[in-house]
Order: sequence, then C-alpha cells, then structure tokens
Amino acid sequence: MTLLTNISAEMPAYETPDIETSSADYASRFSGPAGQYMLDVQKRGIISLFKDGRPLAGRTVLDVGGGHGQLASPLAALGCSVTVAGSDERCAERVINGPHGDRIGFVAANLLDMPFRDREFDTVVSVRLISHVTDWQKLIAELCRVADRTVIIDYPTFASLNALSLLTFPLKRAIEKNTRTYTTFSNSAIRNAFAEHGFRATIHYPQFVMPMGLHRALANTTIVRRVEERFRKYGITRLVGNPVLIRLERQEA
Repeated sequence: MTLLTNISAEMPAYETPDIETSSADYASRFSGPAGQYMLDVQKRGIISLFKDGRPLAGRTVLDVGGGHGQLASPLAALGCSVTVAGSDERCAERVINGPHGDRIGFVAANLLDMPFRDREFDTVVSVRLISHVTDWQKLIAELCRVADRTVIIDYPTFASLNALSLLTFPLKRAIEKNTRTYTTFSNSAIRNAFAEHGFRATIHYPQFVMPMGLHRALANTTIVRRVEERFRKYGITRLVGNPVLIRLERQEA
C-alpha cells in the first residue's frame, strides 16, 4: 500500500522545483524514441552506481524530488524499499499511478528540511533537482544528513559542451519548448560541498556528449545513439559528458 503523508501545513517556506518535474508537461519531454533513450541511459547509469557489492533487495532508498517517477519505479522493481520525498502532494501522482506505485512510499515535505531521522536511509538519490534549487548547499546538507552510507545525484557541469549553455539557451528553449533555466556546476564545487559533510565522491557516470536538446531535435535517433556509443567507448563521454551522475560515500571518522 502506498504511503501518502501530508505534512505541508507544518512546513516553513521552501523551494518547490519538483512540482514542475512531476508534471505531465515535463514528462512529455521524454516521450518518443529520443526521450526514452535518454531515460535508458540515466537508468543504466543509476543502476551502475548502486552496485557496490551489496544486495539491492531490501535496501532503503529515499528519492528526493523524485515525483517524475524516473527512478522510483526501476529501483522498486529491483527490490529496493523506495520512498519519494516531494515538496507538494501533487508530486505524488506520477509515482502512485506508475509502475510499482503500490510499493513506493511518498512523503510531502520541505526538501531542505525533511522529516526524517539522521541517517535514516541507506541510500539517498536525487536527479533533476539540484540545478533548479537556489539554496543547493542546504539541499546537499540535507541529503547527507538523512543518508546512512550513500548519496547519488546528477548535475550539469561546465566540463562539457554544456559550458556554452548561457549562449545556447535560447536555441535550447526553441527546440525543447518547455525547458527551464538551471544552475551549472564545476565538478569541484559539488565534490567540495559534499566533503564538508563527510562524503567523498567515488564513482561518476557522465551521460551524454551531445547536448540533450540536440538529441530531441534530431529525428534519426539510431545515428545519435551510435555516435554517443562511440564517444563512450573511446573515453570522450567520461571526460566531457553531461549531465553527470555521481556517487558519494560517507567517510566514517
């Protein structure tokens, strides 16, 4: 039975970028072959970062801002005990009504001040969120607080073709129609912010060399996939791929 908890009446002011990423309009960005390909790459990357020698079945996972449903269902299918934290009840709809929705918990909460105990979840994961949060340092602190062992996030990085994002954003919006502005990070900024809370980066998984808007714009997805596969095979994706999925581990004193 899906757990739907509403504590929003008790929460102070907070950021709510996940309301948009939980919407049908946002999901439409991943419709069609190009969108499905991008989700497949993301899923493959996430699962690879979860593999640390321990069984996935029964592992407690908190998906912060995961109302888009891109991770919760695949992780539940692998046997993880998944809870999604969303900033509003509206963020529950795609999770509850999606695959394995009856096995995924949902809690409406302030994502910068979540109602969970310190180190309550073995693994905390968050994608499509940090680049849209103004106080991203506070978000990182909160992810680290509730994670017992591992945090996995994604972020857009300057160390890629995404460094041109400020110049090409009007073109990106023209192609994607419903894209949003976002913060781009240096790799060191992310790693240093987590290090302040005792977490060290162990593995990273850059996803694409070509901009995601270009993936959506090109009709022949087969050619695009083959090009991206070549980039990954020859190590180019590892150097300049974007966005980056990264696993960070708690360093015990």
